[in-house]
Amino acid sequence: MSSSTRESQADSHRNAAADAHAVLIAGGGPTGLMLAAELALAGVDVAIVERRASQKLDGSRAGGLQSRTLETLDQRGVVDRFLSQGQLHPAVHFHVPLDIGDLPTRHNYVLGLWQGHTERILAEWVGELGVPIYRGLEATGFVQDDAGVDVALSDGRSLRAEYLVGCDGGRSLIRKAAGIGFPGSDATTSWLIAEVETVQEPKWGFHEDASGKHAIGRGDNPGQARIVLTERQVGAATEPTLEDVSEALIAAYGTDFGVRNPTWISRFTDMTRQAAAYRDRRVLLAGDAAHVHPPLGGQGLNIGVQDAANLGWKLAQVIKRISPDGLLDTYHAERHPIGARVLRNTMAGSAMRRTDDRTKALGDVLSEFLAMDEPRQRIAAELSGLDVHYELGDGHPLLGRRMPDLDLIADGVPLRVFSLLHEARPVFLNLSVPHNPAIGRWADQLRSIDAEYGREWELPVIGIVPAPAAVLIRPDGYVAWIGTGTDAGLVDALTAWFGSPA
Repeated sequence: MSSSTRESQADSHRNAAADAHAVLIAGGGPTGLMLAAELALAGVDVAIVERRASQKLDGSRAGGLQSRTLETLDQRGVVDRFLSQGQLHPAVHFHVPLDIGDLPTRHNYVLGLWQGHTERILAEWVGELGVPIYRGLEATGFVQDDAGVDVALSDGRSLRAEYLVGCDGGRSLIRKAAGIGFPGSDATTSWLIAEVETVQEPKWGFHEDASGKHAIGRGDNPGQARIVLTERQVGAATEPTLEDVSEALIAAYGTDFGVRNPTWISRFTDMTRQAAAYRDRRVLLAGDAAHVHPPLGGQGLNIGVQDAANLGWKLAQVIKRISPDGLLDTYHAERHPIGARVLRNTMAGSAMRRTDDRTKALGDVLSEFLAMDEPRQRIAAELSGLDVHYELGDGHPLLGRRMPDLDLIADGVPLRVFSLLHEARPVFLNLSVPHNPAIGRWADQLRSIDAEYGREWELPVIGIVPAPAAVLIRPDGYVAWIGTGTDAGLVDALTAWFGSPA
């Protein structure tokens, strides 16, 4: 089918539907909100369908933003909104705390911020960008054709979109309806997590018994406690109750401390699963809909936000006919291996939580290794998202990695690299003698800057690298091309990532 025929069909569907959008996102959690912001910045008509009537979230949920997520928000000029609401912590955790203060980033810390606050700030930003949210509704099914997707809603209506993105969690209806497989490992251990009031003073801190590790921490309000309990057996698939929490407390502590008035009770397991494909034609998956794993290391929310940053600009370019549809295949190619690696390290972390003598001995050996700088930095960079490397070919070690937020001088004025990415556009950064590279045909799409940087370049784990003469930076902050004194390969990189201008 020709592109003109597809466009004609799409126009016909838009005229026939009362409500239509270029992109419909199922799920208004952190991943869905971030994706909506990315698309809105690119000028794409996007809307969210969210089952909650408001952004209010029961319970604390995820508790922190990692370094690369903070960098991603910094690239969009909104990171200060989050920093002003959270607390800085100097370490990530993998079996033992791992200091990240020496990693080369402005955000060499974890920002302690409960998911409810993260979502609220993201929702406010999305609101400023004019993204509509259909609240109190769920996507109940869809039918896709060559021109778009008809999405059925829980109130009986239907919405038409060119693309549908499932950001609807680990039990994703979108993934199931698309027939995308979700292979992985079943649960061997489960934990209860709850926010409750206690009549008696609980045993604060960590506690360990034959079942595993448990923890009780202070809640936000007087008399409130946050509880994490390892269950003796894998819990049922049904929603946990206060009685389940009471029984687990008695098993671990000999008393339930008079627990009452729960504000949130949930169960999580060490089940790990990943979507076999992140895309089925006009339907895509991101966040927990694409991968589920134990919340060890606090990576779930963060990897979802970074999925959105990778997908957003690519989807926008395809919708705006800047790039061919095949660009969307690079989303799976790049993000699926990252998700697989997160599953691997959370499985390893879960195994290290066992309390038998052999696992404890292994843990002692691991602790000795992680006390050394190189292993510590390597694992810390992986957990914080700073070592992500997309396979974009051989050459300079910066190729396919995050662009550092350098302090540049442009026309005598100080300039940060991340400030150049606020509009979610690609950037051509020339750091050698000013010249006119072969970017004329893409001048309307990207921002070209001549600048100076006189210090060494340092990358997480990699260390000091040769200073490039020029860099092509994608909207998600990853380096698509490196110049070492010539423009060799530049046109190919521009064409691959940003289409062929007429």
